Amino acid sequence: MRIAIDAFGGDNAPEGIVAGAAEAAKEFADARIILVGDEARIRELLAASGAASLSNVEIRHASEVIAADEEPVRAVRRKKDASMVVAASMVKGGEADALISAGNTGALMTAGLLVVGRLKGIERPALAPMIPTMDGVGVLALDLGANMDATAEQLAQYAVMGSVYRSKVHGIKEPRVGLLNVGTEPGKGNEVTKAAYPLLEAAPIRFVGNVEARDILNGVCDVLVCDGFVGNVMLKSLEGTAQTLFGALKQEFTRTTLSKLAAAVLRPGLRKFRDKMDYREVGAAPMLGLTGVVMKSHGSSDARAIKNAVRQTVSALRSDVVGTIASELGKGE
Repeated sequence: MRIAIDAFGGDNAPEGIVAGAAEAAKEFADARIILVGDEARIRELLAASGAASLSNVEIRHASEVIAADEEPVRAVRRKKDASMVVAASMVKGGEADALISAGNTGALMTAGLLVVGRLKGIERPALAPMIPTMDGVGVLALDLGANMDATAEQLAQYAVMGSVYRSKVHGIKEPRVGLLNVGTEPGKGNEVTKAAYPLLEAAPIRFVGNVEARDILNGVCDVLVCDGFVGNVMLKSLEGTAQTLFGALKQEFTRTTLSKLAAAVLRPGLRKFRDKMDYREVGAAPMLGLTGVVMKSHGSSDARAIKNAVRQTVSALRSDVVGTIASELGKGE
């Protein structure tokens, strides 16, 4: 399997990206890692890390970079030799089986749509990151920002794609699919969620009904369906709450000598809890609904996150997620 990595996308590029790719190449010997970007700089970083001799690492030169603040459509159309666009073209042309990028999210979605292409039967691809839950299983939520609005039919498509991904990549038999709503009763919500409810009931999934945001971290479902606007607001709220909570705990545990002693006792448990909430452990979120595997890593991804992104991508490729989603969608035609 060949995985193209945008070596110049993200806050820690190219150093963190190249380092993570090298670690992944050592761990996944059957994966061919293709680093896309300025060849001279990538070679320099590989040599400095002692990874220049890895036989399953290649370099594809790209002379341009799409910045985080660039307008996505304009950037993808004008910068044909940008590392992200070149990597997407490799997937489209069959030179790579998957793409990983920590760069501009909008640009990656645009490259996915304009270069890689949509699956038949999918109106809009969805960004599907994992949200950690207290039971450690997590919930795959989609869409969390690729599309601000969604129709009822698109929410049903998200549900099918999310169910396939959790089943194939995460090994969950009959994943529970929930619809994010303001109440659990079938008649709750706005016009879109009300219309989506019967479509989800009729879809080839295990639909468990409406779920409320306050219950998500308790693991009430394995797949959470929502539009991109609501999903992104929910995600940012959870991230902000977690940051505030850890900040408050740190402040309290360093206030007095007694609290410092208590912190020393609780540190292993707190560290374990922190790791559950760490985006680096997941590595990347799939953009489901495209004809190839496209994975979006957090903009602040470091070497650890990129290595785990490769792990996620390897699982997706081994499970033939794209083919299975296409097959499931074809059954409904």
